[in-house]
Amino acid sequence: MRPGSQTELLFATDAYLRRFESEVLAVNAEASRVALARTGFYPGGGGQPADTGVLRWDAGGNETPSVEVVGARREQGVVWHRLADGEPCPEPGMLLEGQLDWERRHLLMRTHTALHILCGVIWQQFGVAVTGGNMEPGKGRLDFSLDAISVELGQQIESRMNAEVARARSVVVEFLDRSEADADPALIRTQANLIPAAIDPLRIIDIVGLDKQADGGTHVASTAEVGGIRVVKTESKGRDNKRIRIALDDRQSVRE
Repeated sequence: MRPGSQTELLFATDAYLRRFESEVLAVNAEASRVALARTGFYPGGGGQPADTGVLRWDAGGNETPSVEVVGARREQGVVWHRLADGEPCPEPGMLLEGQLDWERRHLLMRTHTALHILCGVIWQQFGVAVTGGNMEPGKGRLDFSLDAISVELGQQIESRMNAEVARARSVVVEFLDRSEADADPALIRTQANLIPAAIDPLRIIDIVGLDKQADGGTHVASTAEVGGIRVVKTESKGRDNKRIRIALDDRQSVRE
């Protein structure tokens, strides 16, 4: 790998990119891992799972391997793509094509934006921080520093979330200088600022008119694309830590 190499994060500016080409930076055959110069695969983080998909390349002759990507991870600025066990690896310097499992990625995008809608609704009503969160395709949860939670409050929140979906608010990606972002405490919604100071500029996801916060994950372009949201459970996880679980309406079609 070239000294100082880093992976260009294509998903950071275009979450709808399904295919891309990239040079292979490095290969770890023993660990079935491939580092790429640029990628559309989200490498996981912030509660959002890593993307999956396939890599393809021309191996000469009539051979065009198509190998399964089962995960990805960013290490010191380089994104390593983990291949399924037993899959062949390309050679460093090769040009290959990556293709995302789009149905899964789009469902994660909808889920992540739904969680930001939840965050925005809670922030507007209570002004409290997120204490934890996680997601899978189609469902997720956030924990908040709330004094109390109830089924009735969950129903009210569900109604407000679906009203925000119906408003079809635009979801915009911005990049702010770290000094400017740090001056606005509302941009970092975790109770403890877990974003390293070295990350500059800071990527911001703005659900226009509802929620604006630092975030590195992938999102849909409009709240309307999320589809229906259900609050499936509310839980108390201790003092000042209340959990809200959501799920998406599985009748929402994948964006073509």
